[in-house]
Amino acid sequence: MPELQKPSEEFLNSLKELLGSTGWREGDDARYLEEPRGNFRGQAALIVLPANVEEVSEIVKRCSTARVGIIPYGGGTGLVSGQLSLENDHSIILSLERMNKIRNVDVKNDSMLVEAGCILADIQSAALDENRLFPLSLASEGSCRIGGNLATNAGGIQVIRYGNARDLCLGIEAVLPDGSIYHGLTPLRKDNTGYDLRHMMIGSEGTLGIITAASLKLFPNPQNTATAFCAIPSPSHAISLLKFCREEMGETISAFELMCAQGMKVLANHFPQEQDPFKGEYNWFTLIEIAGPSGIEEKFETMLMSAFENGFLLDSVIASSSAQSQALWRLRELMAEANKLEGAICSSDTSVPKSQVDQFIEETDAALLALHPGLRVNKYGHMGDGNLHFNVFPPEGIGKAQFLSTYPTIQKDVRLVIDKQTHQMNGSISGEHGIGRLKRNELQRYSDPAKLAVMKSIKAALDPHGIMNPGAVFSD
Repeated sequence: MPELQKPSEEFLNSLKELLGSTGWREGDDARYLEEPRGNFRGQAALIVLPANVEEVSEIVKRCSTARVGIIPYGGGTGLVSGQLSLENDHSIILSLERMNKIRNVDVKNDSMLVEAGCILADIQSAALDENRLFPLSLASEGSCRIGGNLATNAGGIQVIRYGNARDLCLGIEAVLPDGSIYHGLTPLRKDNTGYDLRHMMIGSEGTLGIITAASLKLFPNPQNTATAFCAIPSPSHAISLLKFCREEMGETISAFELMCAQGMKVLANHFPQEQDPFKGEYNWFTLIEIAGPSGIEEKFETMLMSAFENGFLLDSVIASSSAQSQALWRLRELMAEANKLEGAICSSDTSVPKSQVDQFIEETDAALLALHPGLRVNKYGHMGDGNLHFNVFPPEGIGKAQFLSTYPTIQKDVRLVIDKQTHQMNGSISGEHGIGRLKRNELQRYSDPAKLAVMKSIKAALDPHGIMNPGAVFSD
């Protein structure tokens, strides 16, 4: 990549003057320099907070001329350090938080126009105000921002029904690496006029430009939902249960999550108020939610009874109120925080074909225990789309720092085991979190060479000076 420059004081002062006193920050601001799990700390020459796309454009133009790197920043919730500069303090962080307007909700077109700094939960709420649903749903939805969701092609719990962030976006506005503005916000379902630049920007992690606004796809808000927490014999039974649910309930299934007993133990260690409905009696669980027309709840109960009779599940708890449904969902939503508090030494984001989830779990579990017999593994994730998270902990009674000091290569070894198993099953090392700075080597190791060559050609063509999120996705 071209060599970037450390910005001069004169250059930084010019940005401060452009944005005014409320448009920049500097110094040791932890909010912008730390990632959610607390494992890494970033650096920056300056943090800029533009208020509109014109200011973003001007900042990018100046950085392009001065050969200064820019790191786009949404809500700071990314888990692969895509929002941090770990190498040096030569780049500026460009936060989109002030660009947080919901410009329009078009009920007749089932679309809404939002700025990139909008918090995901606020977008969901604005849609519900019009009796519409924006279905992208993540544990971090109260703090993540839609620009970051699109830049990483976020997934979440409802991919099984509605797809990833990419599938929920009709158009984007973006500032390109030379500072020009791409105007592509028209909320069309069909547009066959050349290359779709929207899809090139979505999932590019800020390496090809900065998404500043988006047209999003809305859906009718389902009036009836039902949630069930089910005990199952094994992951293979989860596959059978998912197939059976699909056949019986069709497209009304909006979530199908897999969880394990180790995860419930970790959750109880740090959130004792959240209770396992089955009091530790079972080893594997699914959390299922359906949404649809009147009468869907009765059909769901009938389906679960049939699943029990067919041996797909051992027991189930069906929420009888919204409060009970929320309590069941907290068992899943608090899992990431519980993993952090427990001291996970590795957190994976694997995607494999749904039909091979059971084989992947069995073989990866065995390989990890062969590496170190005392390892504890919390295996959970989005069963409906084959996206699993393996969180690996030190043996019981041993702290994270002590374990890593005793076994200095264990983190690398654990990740290599998981990645190798993933690759052997034609899976993906990143189901929904992206590559960022943490998975660059894995991308290089496991991706098709032709794909990497095309990606680098696109990067070089759009960003010849390499100013957009330097160090993310590619290491060279």
